[in-house]
Amino acid sequence: MEFVKAVTKEPIRYRDAGVDVEAGDRFAAGLAQIAADSHRPEVIGGIGGFAGLFALNTTNITEPVLVSGTDGVGTKLLIAQQAGRHDTIGIDLVAMCVNDILTVGAEPLFFLDYLATGVLDADAGNQVVTGIVEGCRQSGCALLGGETAEMPGMYAPGHYDLAGFAVGVVDRPKILDGSQIKPGDVVLGLGSAGLHSNGFSLVRHVLFERNQFTLEDRPSLLTGPLVDELLQPTRIYTQAILPVLRNHRVHGMAHITGGGIAGNLKRILPDGVQAVLDRASWAEPPIFQLLRSLGVPPEEMDLTFNLGLGMLLVCPADEAEAIRNLVASKEVPCNQVGAIEAGDAGVIVSGASSS
Repeated sequence: MEFVKAVTKEPIRYRDAGVDVEAGDRFAAGLAQIAADSHRPEVIGGIGGFAGLFALNTTNITEPVLVSGTDGVGTKLLIAQQAGRHDTIGIDLVAMCVNDILTVGAEPLFFLDYLATGVLDADAGNQVVTGIVEGCRQSGCALLGGETAEMPGMYAPGHYDLAGFAVGVVDRPKILDGSQIKPGDVVLGLGSAGLHSNGFSLVRHVLFERNQFTLEDRPSLLTGPLVDELLQPTRIYTQAILPVLRNHRVHGMAHITGGGIAGNLKRILPDGVQAVLDRASWAEPPIFQLLRSLGVPPEEMDLTFNLGLGMLLVCPADEAEAIRNLVASKEVPCNQVGAIEAGDAGVIVSGASSS
């Protein structure tokens, strides 16, 4: 039997496959103006070319070293998509990248984003990029470019994914690698804005699958609806940290993300020292108390969440008070949460949490 393929006589266009090139072009043109609000003087040209251009200013740097970082937002995206609130998730994206490169002493310079979706929703996309620009503004870097990929069939309706890429610069003699950390140093904890962007698969499982909460529910431990708490954007520490690095001695920094306080702090500790932290020395935000009350065991809390400390800074004891005051002046909570001792136990976190 002979099979003959049916041939349509109608023109088949890209939009028939789910991709509207003209709509994408209009979206990209609108982004150029939004992104311009984040530009630094070093930016050459604007968004829209095949690559972004940035003239590195090395006037005050003897040996410039470029520092890069990349990250995403994880399943916190599903909360934003379910709520139809996309204006802060871009701040999260920038924060996760620039906070990482801050830890080596780098100043963030520019940022690029990647937004992938099945069918482009221009309103949601504009909200996302507006948030990215706000994150860049808070961190002092420029949104230099990005990519919007429309891939029908790859994502469920209303869903998208994000990735971010940050580049900064540090003077080689000022690179922070933890090697200067020694007994007698103190550990300062910079407060988080709640969950930041880690552990949301566990959060969603506990709140929505196990306990049947809705985004608009107001558990007694919280002061508002869950959606407001869960979509708090990740705190960006640039404006608090850069003045510290310019004016004080710092021996190491750790961004507290997946792996928790101990898992991230131990990454910067040299051989022969250990960090001893006291849980009672900082306040644990209510969202963590809620998760504990719903059955997440202590070891899982410690492994998964920041527990109220988004960044840890290790410094000489005689610098601690001045650094605390400087960070606090930038409206970022900062407390001495521990000390460095001789030993090889890594990180010891003792005592009961403060609420």
